[in-house]
Amino acid sequence: MEKYVLALDQGTTSSRAVLFDRSLNKVAFAQREFPQHFPAPGWVEHNPYDILRSIYSVINEAIVKAGISAEQIDSVGISNQRETVVLWDKNTGRPVCPAIVWQCRRTAEMADSLIKGGYGEMIQAKTGLFPDAYFSGTKIKWILDNITGVRERAEKGEILAGTIDTWLIWNLSGRKAHVTDFTNASRTMLFNIRTLEWDDELLSLLSIPKCILPKVCDTSCVYALTDKSVCGFESPIASAVGDQQAALFGQGCFEEGETKVTYGTGCFLLMNTGKNAVSSKHKLLTTIALSINGQVEYALEGSVFMGGALVKWLRDQLGIIKSAHETDMLAESVETSGGVVVVPAFTGLGAPYWDSYARGTIIGLTRGTSKAHICRAVLEAIAFQVKDELVCMQEDSLIKLPSLKVDGGACVSNLMLQFQADILNTPIYRPENTESSVTGAAFLAGLATGFWQSKDELRSKWRVEKVFTPGMDETERQARYNEWKRAVERSRAWQNP
Repeated sequence: MEKYVLALDQGTTSSRAVLFDRSLNKVAFAQREFPQHFPAPGWVEHNPYDILRSIYSVINEAIVKAGISAEQIDSVGISNQRETVVLWDKNTGRPVCPAIVWQCRRTAEMADSLIKGGYGEMIQAKTGLFPDAYFSGTKIKWILDNITGVRERAEKGEILAGTIDTWLIWNLSGRKAHVTDFTNASRTMLFNIRTLEWDDELLSLLSIPKCILPKVCDTSCVYALTDKSVCGFESPIASAVGDQQAALFGQGCFEEGETKVTYGTGCFLLMNTGKNAVSSKHKLLTTIALSINGQVEYALEGSVFMGGALVKWLRDQLGIIKSAHETDMLAESVETSGGVVVVPAFTGLGAPYWDSYARGTIIGLTRGTSKAHICRAVLEAIAFQVKDELVCMQEDSLIKLPSLKVDGGACVSNLMLQFQADILNTPIYRPENTESSVTGAAFLAGLATGFWQSKDELRSKWRVEKVFTPGMDETERQARYNEWKRAVERSRAWQNP
């Protein structure tokens, strides 16, 4: 009887399910969106039950589409939006309030107070992170401090907490398993990535009782069986992994130095640093890449604030294009950007500049500038920002980038990826399957159950659709990058009070 791995990708705006066979063919796919809630400026929430309903829906739809029986599901793997947190009643299973989403900024002042209090270096040393509202720890503290009665109940052991993987596993297992994995734990700002345990000093600093937190397990292991009365089948839940780490593994970045970029709304970059938890001098994040059989591997992570969102800006705000595909068509109609450089510092600049007062700039305009030149400059801006981050990664890790693997919606742009290869002087590999997060979840689950035997077997199933080879000479490469750097300087400190 043919077996399949059911991979669930629980994202910020939708949930997806994919059934993979042993050859990594997608046998069935289902996707369901769910609402986002914005109850106050800067606040972002999800209803945890909406997330559950979307997951149950896509599981059922994928199984029906595939026409398989419950007995044919070898295992279930989970990839999830990171940092989003849920607290719920241990006995009833009812959430105490909406989930606070990773994008939510309500705890920004709390994070700032940690920095002002002199705790920033200690937090970075223990967690690899910098105090920020982005991470889960301040969100948990906010719920304990602001939802009536929750702190008292938490201290009595009546409340459970977790990131979305934990919430899903607890429910899918029929409320039997309160667990998380190392990748998700490493994004909470509560987990010591060197001692590999919840850190008592950090928990005390944020007044969070340890008893509400889940058990931390390997990324690839059997956490529990799905409850038949809940899911309709009984199979091992065998992986849980943060979405960006899932993409790293799904891209086959198994060795030290292998790196992936996900071109989404922003761009997420992760470099596998092996057993070395590299501390960044450029304020990149040190995070856990995965843990298999008790062996933890680390990664450096950077993010570009404006990636594919730049193309949306061209369409929705400027009205230069009507569809994303039109960006490439216009950009390809001119040989160069005509000296135009776009610096998309709409919300400031990240690494290596870290200038929250920088603002977006279009420079180099002449009477001959057309919307085609601006479209080309936008695609080049995405690539320039990625180079900035990768330069930092290589300096921090002392690892030279051998190649770059790419995924995400914006990686369909051949022009952008060719320019990325040129400006990096590095080959770019675009896989046939660019849905790397869900693939990574499947890989890790299949390894845990023996559905696949080894990383070597998984690597053989990762197939390249196109390779982009550098073709720019060094003089031009350096001149173009210097031009970018000059444009960035013009955008900096624009709103400095």
